[in-house]
Amino acid sequence: MSTSPPVLTPPLLTEEGGRVREVSVPPLAPRVTSGSLADIPFTNAEQAPDEPAVSRRNPDGTWWDMPARDFAAEVLAMAKGLIALGLRPGDRLAIMSRTTYEWTLTDFAAWAAGLITVPVYPTSSASQARHILQDSRARACFVEDVEQSRMLSAERGNLPALDHLWQFSTGAVGHVVDAGRELPAALVAERRAHLGPHTIATLIYTSGTTGPPKGCVLTHGNFFAEVDNAIELLHPVFRSETSQEASTLLFLPLSHVFGRMVAIGCLRARVRLGHAPSVRTEDLLADLAGFRPTFLLGIPYVLEKIYHTGRATAERRGRAASFDRGARIAQRYGEAVEAAEHGFGGGPGLGLRAARGLYDALIYRRIRAALGGRCRYVICGGSPLGHRLAAFFEGAGVTVFEGYGLTETTAATTATPPLKPRLGTVGWPVPGTALRIADDGEVLIKGEHVFRGYWDARSERAVPHLDADGWMPTGDLGALDSEGYLSITGRKKDLIITSGGKNLAPAPLEDWLRAHPLVSQCLVVGDNRPYVAALVTLEPDGLAHWRRMHKKEHLGPAELIEDADLLRNLQQAVDEANSQVSRAESIRRFTVLPRDFTEEDGHLTPSLKLRRAAIVRDFADEIDRLYAP
Repeated sequence: MSTSPPVLTPPLLTEEGGRVREVSVPPLAPRVTSGSLADIPFTNAEQAPDEPAVSRRNPDGTWWDMPARDFAAEVLAMAKGLIALGLRPGDRLAIMSRTTYEWTLTDFAAWAAGLITVPVYPTSSASQARHILQDSRARACFVEDVEQSRMLSAERGNLPALDHLWQFSTGAVGHVVDAGRELPAALVAERRAHLGPHTIATLIYTSGTTGPPKGCVLTHGNFFAEVDNAIELLHPVFRSETSQEASTLLFLPLSHVFGRMVAIGCLRARVRLGHAPSVRTEDLLADLAGFRPTFLLGIPYVLEKIYHTGRATAERRGRAASFDRGARIAQRYGEAVEAAEHGFGGGPGLGLRAARGLYDALIYRRIRAALGGRCRYVICGGSPLGHRLAAFFEGAGVTVFEGYGLTETTAATTATPPLKPRLGTVGWPVPGTALRIADDGEVLIKGEHVFRGYWDARSERAVPHLDADGWMPTGDLGALDSEGYLSITGRKKDLIITSGGKNLAPAPLEDWLRAHPLVSQCLVVGDNRPYVAALVTLEPDGLAHWRRMHKKEHLGPAELIEDADLLRNLQQAVDEANSQVSRAESIRRFTVLPRDFTEEDGHLTPSLKLRRAAIVRDFADEIDRLYAP
């Protein structure tokens, strides 16, 4: 890997009919032709034995660094144990746990033993976990705690291939290590020698918004293509240009490809990596304050929550107007920076810089403190952040690199290029990637990071998922601007066609509404209906703050969702969202539901995507009332 900033090559654009239909960016990193992810800990131990590989949290909240040589030794010891316990090359090993050190250790140890890892969301139900373990024919599974162990123990009769079920919290790692103490290290070296870029590294199961989850077959080469180019592209993130070493605290699930890719990228780039298993606000804030990362991996919800929490705190102190002025200054500053980097202006003027300096002490420093105090970059994905918040965080001193990707593309397939942001878009293709917009607006992808195909349990191989020209259809709708920046406008299967024949994608409206502090979830409806309407659920923290400020703590849930002041505030949010679309696409009516959409009720996937069909089915009466005369 290079240590100097890369020279970004402008995208190659192909126009058809007066608009950009295709864009590609050449790779920044050389293609890996031998070896596997299993080699990373051992290469680090050989080349930089004393550099921190991971950081571990002490019970008192402080952190200690584990050097590369020690991490490699733990990987080796665990890999020997897995071999001693009878696991053969190509066997599948499942991991069901929150984001912990043991997760990453097991991942690399399994690879070093020649195994294929299979993530299972820690919040999965028995039926969801059973499906993944059955479909992958996993021979072993690690779980985090006793509840997960009991759940899967009750399913053992349905899992004939599962020979081992181990629990991290009762010393599973030590048990496995003990089993392999007498084995020579050469056995692990032999297993690693048989791996290559084309070897399957993992099966990651999709969220299953419309049916049972499918296993995406990702190779070691897929991950190398993804992380090596991402490291080079996001040079200021992974290669600290200050005296502060680059570091990140990972709190997103490692069962999701986004978190997994960054964890691998950190070890590949020798970036100090920590794990935060709890995402409860107070726990996460304490971990961030103790670890003090220089960059974070997040989803829009996290940044929205930080923004809304900051404003709610200001409102409680009687300083809401000051916060709002500061927010406007930050947005203007971020927009001026963007314009200058594209050659459209001279950047923030003297007055704007002075105003930003004033509000930095009053507001922005508190925002950065919530991220640990040293965080200057956030890699954000999952759904669009939106121009307003992206500009605000840039003005507050935190650059957000937005991206877009799928499990099938080993996480990011586009990213905001450094020093060339286009706020509100998901950036350019990651180097080594080509994008095309099909005639119907679907985004198509090519690149070395594109998966091998979907897992077929009967043949135990991947079934390719490419069209006749070698493009992978994503199911997402998008558009390319004149410089090759991609905007995602919705899901192809989610398109709503009103009875008047108007086609619209619900995602932009839903994303805009979810950015409001009172809104938790939103589902836009209107298929075969005369107009567009919405189901809205309330965000607990935002609602609690609203009740305090409006002195409505006495209202019960049924009274609250019919409260005129609350509905008026929500209508203002709907009006703001409607201002982004045409009259025919705007939300005419909405209803507030008495409960949130949850994974337990079958309304959300483990990655918090809406299961639209299930919601429409379960709230059919509420939807019908939205269209009653």
